[in-house]
Amino acid sequence: MIYNDPSTSALHRLVLTLSIFKASIHVFRSICAASALSAVLLVSACGAGSAAQPSEERAASTLPRIVAHRGGAADAPENTLEAIRLAIANHADAIWLTVQLSADGVPVLYRPADLAALTDASGPVASRTAAELARINAGWTFKVADAYPYRATPAHIPTLRDALHAIPARMPIMLDMKALPAEPQTHAVARVLTEEDAWSRVTLYSTEDAYQRSFADYPQARLFESRDATRTRLVSTLLAGRCGAPPAAHTWTAFELHRALTVTEQFTLGEGHSEVNATLWTPATVACFRQQPDVRIVAIAVNSADDYRAAACLGIDAVLSDSPKQMSAIRAALGAALHSPRNGVIECAGERGEHD
Repeated sequence: MIYNDPSTSALHRLVLTLSIFKASIHVFRSICAASALSAVLLVSACGAGSAAQPSEERAASTLPRIVAHRGGAADAPENTLEAIRLAIANHADAIWLTVQLSADGVPVLYRPADLAALTDASGPVASRTAAELARINAGWTFKVADAYPYRATPAHIPTLRDALHAIPARMPIMLDMKALPAEPQTHAVARVLTEEDAWSRVTLYSTEDAYQRSFADYPQARLFESRDATRTRLVSTLLAGRCGAPPAAHTWTAFELHRALTVTEQFTLGEGHSEVNATLWTPATVACFRQQPDVRIVAIAVNSADDYRAAACLGIDAVLSDSPKQMSAIRAALGAALHSPRNGVIECAGERGEHD
């Protein structure tokens, strides 16, 4: 059986035995049922009956921090200085930015493979110099209602150095490395971080393991655990009930709270496929990752009140959100309830199966 994460290549597929699949179908069913709950207490998806389940009151005592995904892609054109400034104004706790390399070797902020996806230009980022990219409108396709407000007031593609200057020194930054090969971008980013004295502000992430290897040349670099290692541990814990080797102390980890997976069951003369919308962060998986001290968990793609409450009940450290504006309001409302003399705790559904 193969569990296929659509964001990765076939080489990254995790193969488990058919016997594990048959023994664990009920786990997937409970995950899918939990993710279907639309009530406020979505955290019932975290599952019940695990000895490792964290205390609900303790887990919710500190609300997850808000990380602005691509600077806040729902509030302003992603990876632009406009998005960064708005995320800061909307009380984001950290900024997540996507880095590629220009033709002249300058780290710039842009995510898609082609400029045509978001801008008024076309072609790969690596085909233009940083000066040329700075004149391209990265807000060309950004739509508000029926209008395109950034066509009249362009938002340009900034450099990583521009972003470091725009973000307060006290605010953490998470850099998602996109371009391949990894080595040129690694050395270019390292040069900027050294010149700006910014290593202590930055944690590095990539879906490509090549960046784990290339940044090994820089002992001052702080990196997320590789996505492959995180995924393997999550799926193994959910399906086989085995945590395996937990992350080392002081490790940063990140993965989607919910993720669409393709389950491939292999037979002698063929195979069957099932699409599963799985919840990856549960009490069992969080407990697996928390075995060593100071392991940080970032839940990716948390964009609703239900999912934020679920992350709070699980004791997740931070959530990666497209709209800091929306998520800050959700956190404020939950915080007010948490500190209310009448309540004092977040109501998290557990074995009772209670929900509003």
